[in-house]
Amino acid sequence: MRALTLGPEGTYSHRATMAVADEIEFVESVTGIIDGVADGGYERGTVPIENSIEGSVTESLDALAESDVAIVEEIVTPIRHALMAQSDAFDTVASHAQALAQCRSYLDTEHPAATPQAVASTARGVQRAREDPAVGAIGHPETAGGELRVLAEDIQDRTSNATRFFVLAPASERQTAGSKATVIVYPNTNYPGLLLELLEPFATRDINLSRVESRPSGDRLGDYIFHIDFAAGMYEDRATEAIAELEALSVEGWVQVLGSYDTQTVL
Repeated sequence: MRALTLGPEGTYSHRATMAVADEIEFVESVTGIIDGVADGGYERGTVPIENSIEGSVTESLDALAESDVAIVEEIVTPIRHALMAQSDAFDTVASHAQALAQCRSYLDTEHPAATPQAVASTARGVQRAREDPAVGAIGHPETAGGELRVLAEDIQDRTSNATRFFVLAPASERQTAGSKATVIVYPNTNYPGLLLELLEPFATRDINLSRVESRPSGDRLGDYIFHIDFAAGMYEDRATEAIAELEALSVEGWVQVLGSYDTQTVL
């Protein structure tokens, strides 16, 4: 199975994707992954959706709202960050922006003079550190070796650090089986009590919401798209009834069900 994810080789996205595909190719943007799956060029794509420390990955949310793909699985992977460099003599620390944020306290305490530098992925930061002795990197400790030394392990600010990834497939593979589901709602209107009305169809059916996120629609100030994850499969009557109510409330906009899925944990 051909899959697309964030590269280069060695990213946390790559580690998650190895659980679902044996032929993996890389791009350096979430939009590129989603487009690659939506146009049928790849059977699967893996995108980060939420980190337990830094929250949602907004690039993923925005790209999902603009494309027609299916979520077929959720992967949760614990994040173990290590500081790697050729020696102690580095003045820059390169990594993905989220990884830098997740290790902010460690860097401020142990390496306050080092300049954080955001790059496209943790693996790209490791690559920079291999090429330049003045650069350190934050990434998974298994990506060290050769000229790179692991100077410190488990440097993330919280030991509970974990990231959720969505495994995407073409829209034709959207499924109803699974213990969770995701829906995107664009009401294209705004009035007092709107958000309460959007959430009530789930509450009245005893459906737990695991994530509710609003993102600007881009059309006008104060206009929002809502991303909702809930603990029910689309094979359940209560889920389909709740979605029907959302559609009735969003007649000026749209409702997009991305599908049902189960969760796999990858260490």
